[in-house]
Amino acid sequence: MSNLRAHLQDLTKVIIVFTICTCVFYFALRMVHEEYERQHRYDPPRGTAIKVYQPVELDWMDRLSVFFRLGE
Repeated sequence: MSNLRAHLQDLTKVIIVFTICTCVFYFALRMVHEEYERQHRYDPPRGTAIKVYQPVELDWMDRLSVFFRLGE
């Protein structure tokens, strides 16, 4: 009976430590997430930035050809 009680105490300690570590990890992730949410990711570029993408207008036959060639 004493052996069972010791195993239950050990199991309880492991569960408590696991729960505490999980909570610490969760709140640490929330803090990091909040820090990154405050940053403005989509500010307009500064300096000598130029636009490097210009969409090409294709007629429907060209688009169909690209569709069949690439298998999209």
